[in-house]
Amino acid sequence: MRSDIRFRYPVGLPALRALAVLLLLTGLAALAGCSTSDEREAEKADGLARVQQAGEISFAMSGGYPPFNFYNDKNELAGFDVDVCREVAKRLGVDFKPVTTEWSGIIEGLRSGAYDGILGSMAATAERAEVVDFTVPYYYSGAQVLVRKDAPYKSVDELKGKVVGLVTGTTFENDAKSLGAGDIRLYKDDTQTLTELDNGVVDAVITDRVVGATAAGSGKFAIRPLGTPLRSENIAVALRKDDDTLRDKLDAILTAMHDDGTLAAISRKWLGTDITGK
Repeated sequence: MRSDIRFRYPVGLPALRALAVLLLLTGLAALAGCSTSDEREAEKADGLARVQQAGEISFAMSGGYPPFNFYNDKNELAGFDVDVCREVAKRLGVDFKPVTTEWSGIIEGLRSGAYDGILGSMAATAERAEVVDFTVPYYYSGAQVLVRKDAPYKSVDELKGKVVGLVTGTTFENDAKSLGAGDIRLYKDDTQTLTELDNGVVDAVITDRVVGATAAGSGKFAIRPLGTPLRSENIAVALRKDDDTLRDKLDAILTAMHDDGTLAAISRKWLGTDITGK
């Protein structure tokens, strides 16, 4: 028995040593794999690095919100928001990739990674801030009620029990409820809400005050604002919660665009007035 043991042990030793080396190499490879994975996760979390490496930044908007973002007669995406996007991308040193999508699902699209941000006249609210981050505001606006020119209403108080139209997923739904609307009808964009108002399908529409003023002065719709804006809103860029580096960079860019008058100039170009200051 002893001679048999002494014979087998030396024969198995090289195999054991080889196994030990193999296990060591496997462990090192696993550690290297973890390191690479960690690096990838770090790069993914660094929003600014992601955008710079891609060479482009994608901003989403509805595309049906004139004069902020809309398709013109040449079927080109244009407007205040679009020009702001282009300038932000330029200052980032990347290309601007526009994305148009329905407003009702625009936040979920952002959170799923379908685009880098929302720069489409989104109001920064406490409710939205629970799921996305916001930059500093790039303009300031408010909620405005619109009615047909021939409507008898003299005050928003008279809209209790009436039919009010607005865009799905906007903060204006709360305004309609506060006014006691009897029926709140939701639409894809303000091209639809204003058309429905003009045609008498709804009694009133609630939208952005500048959108309302532009539509009323365009000659396309026989509508008018009813009363003063219901409240004010801070309009900012929405980003994913983990995109801190991108948010910090956009904050710096937008602040610079406020300070050097670029945002004011874009506002006057599209709106005829400056809405970028409080």
